[in-house]
Amino acid sequence: MGFIQAFKGAVGGTLADQWKDFLTVPSGLPQTAALFPAVPQGTNAGRGSNTRGSENIISNGSKILVPQGYGLITVVDGRATGLVTEAGGYEFNDQSPDARSVFAGDELLASTVGTSWERFKFGGRPSSQQLAFYVSLKEIPNNRFGTQSEIYWDDAYLNTQVGAVCRGSYTMRIIDPLLFVHNFVPATFISANAPVFDFGDVDNAAGAQLFREVVGSLAQAFSRYTNDPDKGNRISKIQGDSVGFAQSLSAAVEEGYRWSSDRGLAIVKTAIVSIEYDQNTRELLKDVQKADALSGARSQSFMNQAAARGVQSAGETGGGAGLAMFGAGMGAAGGMVNPVQSQQGAPQQQAPQQQAPAQQAAPAEEDPVAKLGQYKEMLDQGLITEADYEAAKKAALGL
Repeated sequence: MGFIQAFKGAVGGTLADQWKDFLTVPSGLPQTAALFPAVPQGTNAGRGSNTRGSENIISNGSKILVPQGYGLITVVDGRATGLVTEAGGYEFNDQSPDARSVFAGDELLASTVGTSWERFKFGGRPSSQQLAFYVSLKEIPNNRFGTQSEIYWDDAYLNTQVGAVCRGSYTMRIIDPLLFVHNFVPATFISANAPVFDFGDVDNAAGAQLFREVVGSLAQAFSRYTNDPDKGNRISKIQGDSVGFAQSLSAAVEEGYRWSSDRGLAIVKTAIVSIEYDQNTRELLKDVQKADALSGARSQSFMNQAAARGVQSAGETGGGAGLAMFGAGMGAAGGMVNPVQSQQGAPQQQAPQQQAPAQQAAPAEEDPVAKLGQYKEMLDQGLITEADYEAAKKAALGL
């Protein structure tokens, strides 16, 4: 008993055009609508235009259109009697041996749909009249979240606790319509003449509950994202990674509230509108940015610029002597020059009872060829002029 599939795919087929009366999705639905009664459309069995509101009743012989992106659930006494998620046209017949109760071949649905059907299906033979509801299988947008005060999490990259106020939105999808209807939707939305279940309705208590659960999972989601060792994620990447952060948020929500396993819901994408870090975190991020700027190849670039400034200054103030002192400084910075006694004149005579100090090692001589290579590299980078290079070359060669 149940549905007989008349055609698959788009609603605008030839067979669909032949139907004068059928049940379909109501018009003018908001994008955030998740569950709503089926409505009649057509000529009311040839007796004039049908403009009457739906009582969402499906009876033997009823013809039904299931558009792409929607599923159909039939219910008796709060229990499911049929599920259709394949787009197409169907006829309801509870007497035909060819009728089926379930058409659920949509790959977007969770693997739990078959198990959910066995769990929630109607136990006995239902009456000829049943309630019919459509459920949205599309991404449901504009589910907003935000924190009124800072949330805190431990950040492995910054090696400390950070805090922020954030605002944004997420999209979600119903991946198991049966779990969603039976475990989450209040009974008033699956009764005769039921209102539309709209996540965007501010008076929808069920939608407000999801908002609170998402906000309660944000700190854990931030921690999951920024501390993932395989990705090396940082705070700055979150706003540009709608799918990656959605996965972290979905995992946090699932761990805390079991959205997919208990309610048939899943978070798909996120859009973070703003992240406002607390004062301590802002100061720490500035220090991290400076450290990043002075790391790797960029650090060598800063060293070369400092060296070029030294060459230019030496050429302006002392020629070869100044360049020689600059070269000594370069070697000292690299740990290549040993300390020497800098006092002028003869050393003072030591007292007879004291031993003479040990002779200090002579400074290591710098390789003039290597030094010239350094100067040539700085010339090629445009850090020093040709005149600076010639003066440095003469100083290195002792000319």
